[in-house]
Amino acid sequence: MFGDGAPRDQSPSPWKGPPLTVEVTYTAESTASGGGRTGHVRSVDGTLDFETAPPSAGTGGVNPELLFSAGYAACFLGALRKAARVSGVDLSDDTVVTAKIGFGKHSEGGFGLTATLVGHMPGLDPVVAEDLMAKAHQNCPYSKATRGNIDLELQSVTSGLHV
Repeated sequence: MFGDGAPRDQSPSPWKGPPLTVEVTYTAESTASGGGRTGHVRSVDGTLDFETAPPSAGTGGVNPELLFSAGYAACFLGALRKAARVSGVDLSDDTVVTAKIGFGKHSEGGFGLTATLVGHMPGLDPVVAEDLMAKAHQNCPYSKATRGNIDLELQSVTSGLHV
C-alpha cells in the first residue's frame, strides 16, 4: 500500500536482477509527488515531510542530492567506526564524515552523480586513516549500492577539527 492506502502494482519488474543476498531488517519508505525535483516528499511514518526544489530555485526546498549526501555521510560514519573497532583503533568523538554529492550532465547522456567522502579523524596517523576509509568503503551499504556507478573519491583529514 502507498502512504495514501492505494494498492501497489505487484507485477514483476523488468529491471529486477538476480536475487540479492540481503536479509532485510529494515525498509525505509518515502513517496515523492509533484514535479520530482520540484514537489513534495513524505516518508510513510511522517518523519520526513517537506517540499523539494532544485538547488538553483532559491525556494528553501530540499533537493535529492542533499538527502543522498546526508544518508551517505551517516551510513559511512557508521561503517568507519565499525572498521576502526574491528581494527582496534580508537576514533575520537570529533570524528565526522562529510559526503559531497555532485550532480551534472553525464558524458554518456542524461545526468549523473559524483561523490567525495571526507573522513575527518583528528590526531589519527594518516596511513591508518586511509586504511580505515578503504575498509569502510568496502562495507558501507551506500558504497556497495553505488560501486561502479558513480565517480567516487575518498579523502582522509587527520589534522585539526572539522567545523
